[in-house]
Amino acid sequence: MKGLRLTIASLIAGAALFTLPVTAAEKPVDLNALLSQIKADSLTESQLNKEREARFLADKNEQANLLAKAKADLAAETARGDQLKASFDANDKQLTELTETLRQRSGNMGEMFGVVRQFAGEFKGIFNASPLRVEYPEQGPLLTKLAESKELPSSGDLEAFWTTILSRMIDAGKVSRIPATVVYGEGSQADKTVTQIGEFNTVADGKYLNFVPETGKFEELSRQPDGKMTSLIAPFEQGGAGLEPIYVDPSRGVILSLLVQSPTLAERIDQGGVVGYVILALGAIGVLIALFCGARLSLIGGAMRKQMKSDAIIKGNPLGEMLAAYQGHKGDNIEDLESKLDEVILRNVPTLEKGVGIIKLIASVAPLLGLLGTVVGMIATFQAITLFGTGDPKLMAGGISEALVTTMQGLVVAVPMLFLYTVVQTQSRRLIQVLEEQSAGFVARYQENLHASKAAA
Repeated sequence: MKGLRLTIASLIAGAALFTLPVTAAEKPVDLNALLSQIKADSLTESQLNKEREARFLADKNEQANLLAKAKADLAAETARGDQLKASFDANDKQLTELTETLRQRSGNMGEMFGVVRQFAGEFKGIFNASPLRVEYPEQGPLLTKLAESKELPSSGDLEAFWTTILSRMIDAGKVSRIPATVVYGEGSQADKTVTQIGEFNTVADGKYLNFVPETGKFEELSRQPDGKMTSLIAPFEQGGAGLEPIYVDPSRGVILSLLVQSPTLAERIDQGGVVGYVILALGAIGVLIALFCGARLSLIGGAMRKQMKSDAIIKGNPLGEMLAAYQGHKGDNIEDLESKLDEVILRNVPTLEKGVGIIKLIASVAPLLGLLGTVVGMIATFQAITLFGTGDPKLMAGGISEALVTTMQGLVVAVPMLFLYTVVQTQSRRLIQVLEEQSAGFVARYQENLHASKAAA
């Protein structure tokens, strides 16, 4: 009531405030009507509060019911979890017992299963790398099944595995023609009929092919072997029931791939670098000089042999000059004759020995240039090691190749040049010896004639 009185007093004060501006001519506010309105509003608000309290109590009861239901569900799920755990433990125990029973009953079958899986896995790897996989693609799924299976193989699978192994043994020793895809060096490919020689090699169109397991296709070797090997392919492909020879790689293409990767003569020479080309150029010059000297000495020797068979003077050879000096000598002074003959020999010796010293020089310099190339190659090798370390041998291969190739080139040039030098020098010394012998013969003949003339006088 006190609050109601304060409210009414406030309203009256507010009414008084709002009536302040009203003039005396306006009608005054009805306080009874205002009081009645306030009572009605208070009653309505009280009724709304009671409805709110009723709804709150109803919600509280509903929440209690939900809580009770949740607790019941939790208890039920806990009981179900305990039941499932007990069932799982029982199943696990039963599984262990059944596994042990299976192991005892399988006996040697378990060991056989392990052996089959092992050999099927190994045979699968060999089959995937073999070109016969193109001819028998149906064998791959069987080997995959046996190699990856976790169950005992059936008798049918074991029989099929045995049949596969037996067919591979038979096919490894026969020649067959099969359709396949051949990839060429420029990237193009074509479907061809290739000739498969067991598990060793594959040929087509007179060339050797290499099987690529990753793609299941054949690739033509970028570089074929030498002609004596490839010349037998065409007759072998065209051969009928007869026997035709052909080269076979027992390593299933590994040796053939390495063989075609070996450098050719031009590539080997190029590995020697600048020093190698200098050595070969000197060798070529030395051979030309040796041939020229040998031909010149042969011509001189032939002219001297003709002169030895004739008493007439033949011009253009040392022996003819010596005969002219002998015939042109006058008087009985034998020392003058010896001097004239020696002068002829000394004048012709440089001609006979011309070029021999250069051949000897080239034979001596070639190994030294090879040693120089070795030093240059080793310097390049150590520079590669300094920059990149020793992890990749290919980075050092260039310097090592230059070091070894130049040494080889130096020896290759020096050995024949030394042989040619010996031949030419022997030929030259023989001609000089002939001149010396003939000079001594002329002196002896002149001395005999001189003694004979004195005795006759």
